[in-house]
Amino acid sequence: MSAAKLVIGNWKMNGSIAQVRAFADLAGRDWPGCEAALCVPHPLLPAAQAAFGATPLRWGAQDCSAENDGAFTGEVSARMLRELGARFVIVGHSERRAAHGETDGQIVDKAQRALARGITPIVCVGEKAEERDGEQTATVLRRQLLQLVRALGRDLASIVIAYEPVWAIGSGDAATPGIIDHTHGFIADTLTFQGGLAPSAVRILYGGSVNPRNAGAILSRKCVAGVLVGGASLVPADFMEICKAAARCSTPATSEVT
Repeated sequence: MSAAKLVIGNWKMNGSIAQVRAFADLAGRDWPGCEAALCVPHPLLPAAQAAFGATPLRWGAQDCSAENDGAFTGEVSARMLRELGARFVIVGHSERRAAHGETDGQIVDKAQRALARGITPIVCVGEKAEERDGEQTATVLRRQLLQLVRALGRDLASIVIAYEPVWAIGSGDAATPGIIDHTHGFIADTLTFQGGLAPSAVRILYGGSVNPRNAGAILSRKCVAGVLVGGASLVPADFMEICKAAARCSTPATSEVT
């Protein structure tokens, strides 16, 4: 597993071609030693491909279809994303689960479609506030992970897991270091005991109100392989500060983007 911290920006339904170009200008000057990518809305992927191709900054999408091709109006396949140079795709984000009723099985199918096209799926897992308050975090995470483990087997090592406590997203308050350590440890243990992988085989990111003020403290946790950033990823200077924090927390010998 790469020793460089991974920083993924999720623009959600925001952004413009002008914003893509602003990030390209920034990345083309002096980019810190971390692995970074912006997951932009589908219409902005051609602009990202054109703008980021000569920079260390990578790009990805926020979702893909569970189908290869066919009569699925409005869907976008992993094949199409690959043609636009996408390195990553977010699947199973809590907003997709809540607003579109996505099931754990559908999310597994999307991850498999992405892997088949050479795209790294970033699979989001996390509990709601009422589930946390009801001490159901472990139950929820285990359910979200087990279908993934059973379906992917050794291919698990090719995906990224993003722990996003739903109660922290957009709240301005990230989970505490203690919660992050405990939950990331639980996820790693589940992947190890159920999937037979080494504890460090899968990168586990933290997402949920990550910003330049708290990024350093989050990224310094040994169990955190990187961060999934929402609102702060829309501001070039803020995203750069988070990437600088990631570079400081990466292992120096292997922290350069390739």
